[in-house]
Amino acid sequence: MLIFAIDDEPALLAELHDAIAEAEPSAEIRDFETAPDVLAALDGGSGMPDVVFSDIQLPGMDGLSLAVQIKKQAPKAKIVFVTAYSQYAIEAYKRHINGYVMKPAAPEKIREELDALALPDAAAVPAGKLRVQCFGHFEVFWRGEPVIFQRRQSKELLAFLIDRGGRACTAEEIAAALWEDDGDMKAAKARIRLIIHDLRAALKEIGMEDVLLREHRQLAVRREMLDCDYYRMLAGDMRAVNAFHGQYMIDYSWAELTNGRLHFNES
Repeated sequence: MLIFAIDDEPALLAELHDAIAEAEPSAEIRDFETAPDVLAALDGGSGMPDVVFSDIQLPGMDGLSLAVQIKKQAPKAKIVFVTAYSQYAIEAYKRHINGYVMKPAAPEKIREELDALALPDAAAVPAGKLRVQCFGHFEVFWRGEPVIFQRRQSKELLAFLIDRGGRACTAEEIAAALWEDDGDMKAAKARIRLIIHDLRAALKEIGMEDVLLREHRQLAVRREMLDCDYYRMLAGDMRAVNAFHGQYMIDYSWAELTNGRLHFNES
């Protein structure tokens, strides 16, 4: 097992290294003090880590952004944040989320996290929420079953609205994304009305039509009704971070912008 240990403070890095070594004596451990050093090691092809223990606050790049970039190059790597008491750790412990180790790192906690990473993710979808998968192919599930859309672009419209994070979208924005070269806005609006009708029908079939919010000729989604891997990753949920394998909504060309922001640390 190859483990990366990352902390910009040498004394804390040495402490982290020793805790990992005691928890997993057979592991190969590589120490890094900066995010660029980590990314350079990945670029150099000297070995992809199985697990990364990283300080959540690093100079020039926060831990979440570094985690996303590591996952781009080492999709199978599992990330665990190491942090002092902060808003991240406090919220994580309130929700009993694995993926956080408090400083000073203790071998027992390191072992606990390694054991948790070996278990399948059995996190339940909160009741009354639509489960949305943005990583890899875009998929939508209700109570464990895929939601069926009569039109392919109805599903794509929902994906676009989710990508926009709950922000209201105009017909012009939707048309530009779904039909990049279509200059006939009158025809495009008619198609959008048809797609919205189909999307509402698909959601109504499962009693979730209220996911869509339409006001002043603009359309949005209600984020609070969605259990979305992308949203959870941005909120620091380590289950979602570790589910990210470097691909985001790969079926849609317009999603490349968000995928690029994830890669270049602009999210």
